[in-house]
Amino acid sequence: MIAVETVNLRVWYDNKEVLKGVSLKIPENVCFAIMGPSGCGKSTFLRTLNRIIELNENARVEGDVLLFGKSVFKMDVVEVRRQIGMVFQIPNPFPHMSIYDNVALGVKFNRLARSKRELDEIVEWALKKSALWDEVKDRLKERASSLSGGQMQRLCIARALAMKPKVLLMDEPTANLDPVSANKIEELIDELKRELTIVIVTHSPAQASRVSDYVAFLYMGELIEVGRTEEVFENPKNELTERYLTGRMG
Repeated sequence: MIAVETVNLRVWYDNKEVLKGVSLKIPENVCFAIMGPSGCGKSTFLRTLNRIIELNENARVEGDVLLFGKSVFKMDVVEVRRQIGMVFQIPNPFPHMSIYDNVALGVKFNRLARSKRELDEIVEWALKKSALWDEVKDRLKERASSLSGGQMQRLCIARALAMKPKVLLMDEPTANLDPVSANKIEELIDELKRELTIVIVTHSPAQASRVSDYVAFLYMGELIEVGRTEEVFENPKNELTERYLTGRMG
């Protein structure tokens, strides 16, 4: 089944077109990597999928984004962002809130728990899914600012997972982490895709080859190539893709 489909997706910031008619299909329960050089439109693509792009008053979108066949532009925006969660490049927990409250906040706001016990269960489940529970189970009342960078990023993943999304967007989630923390996130991606669809933006072809099942290569706002990761890396059909993968393009 196709989890997400973009149809002739075009995005402008003022008069500058940054996505130029991107059409692709993202299957369910895979990790789908969006790669390309800086400024090619990767993050803009990601932010359009769950309509966070609309927070930028200078942005204009044409085309469509379908979530399991339904246009996200015809859905309530709060529901879109519940079903399509997002993790950003720089970990952004609420630093003055407790670890527990960081995970629980969205659940409370969306009334997804009927009791304190159910809320506790959701928080524990999300922290376990993000491979953080064992490290923080005795520290749940401590501020999120007490965590390391890698732990903060996993807390942000837990916060997104607590909403029980169908799709999780990850915008260069390991870019600011040490190698050990980055490896934990990559291992987590491999586990999570069994239960939801992951779309990751990465500036690293090596990371894309490690974590993804499918990959798309964007260049100057255009979709140059898309396919199964193994096929694209072993036999790129476009010269631009080959140049990027071999390091001859930034």
